[in-house]
Amino acid sequence: MPTPPADVAGPDGRGGITADLVRRLLTAQLPAWADLPVRPVPADGWDNRTYRLGDELLVRLPSAAGYAAAVAKEDRWLPRLAPRLPLAVPEPVATGGPGAGYAWSWSVRRWIPGRPVQGTTPADPVAFARDLAAFLTALRAVDAADGPAPGAHCFHRGGPPAFYDAEVHAALAALGDQVDADACREVWAAALASSWERPPVWFHGDIAPGNLLLDDAGALSAVIDFGTCGVGDPACDLVIAWTLLRGDARAAFRDGVDLDDGTWARARGWALWKALIVSADGGPAAAGPRAVVDEVLADHARR
Repeated sequence: MPTPPADVAGPDGRGGITADLVRRLLTAQLPAWADLPVRPVPADGWDNRTYRLGDELLVRLPSAAGYAAAVAKEDRWLPRLAPRLPLAVPEPVATGGPGAGYAWSWSVRRWIPGRPVQGTTPADPVAFARDLAAFLTALRAVDAADGPAPGAHCFHRGGPPAFYDAEVHAALAALGDQVDADACREVWAAALASSWERPPVWFHGDIAPGNLLLDDAGALSAVIDFGTCGVGDPACDLVIAWTLLRGDARAAFRDGVDLDDGTWARARGWALWKALIVSADGGPAAAGPRAVVDEVLADHARR
């Protein structure tokens, strides 16, 4: 999940976005679909709000200005990426603009059946890991010419993790003895000591359990939410190794993506950064990120 911007609108925590707003936008801009049922999806995200539109479509609306640039980016690049990828990805079919009190562009996509892996378990974790590695390998192989370079649109994923150096050290100071700060600094230093020396390649930017869909048999069937995609260093796409994969599945993923030790060192840095800043925020949600810190430190110690 990208770092939330500070300007999420609306007292409901959903960016002021409701099914009624979606209906009004459709009525004004895409009236051919205005009579279709609009209903929220069971598992929504932070950066965008998603609503089913009838049985075949969905409406996706950025929840804050920091996420708005993703609409045009996905609309441009997803049709070019999709034919070259081994799993389903979102298919844009229409784009709407500001209106009805909503400030940003929004999109209509084809509905992809499936359930997020978040909160469940793939039927075969090793096969899942291999399929995900094959998807990322295929994504890296797509021609990256003219693709979006790292920047604010992808929260600087694909660039050097050093962009978040101050956040890492601030989180470590806030956490004190709740984590092994010396070991964390060692992992972070290793991440900053290497760099991607090859031509830029495509990365997804948010390979997370909520963005990976399973089919009815429990196999990986789709990858969604390309809002943080771009071309650059693919290390950020390896974070799933510590946030979801364990044991043989992690080993299969590492073998499948076939990337060098330096890329894995930067990946540990990306995972550590996110786990530390969420842990430093405290509260019940901090337990999961603390476990990720432990996984990253243990993995580094074995290398």
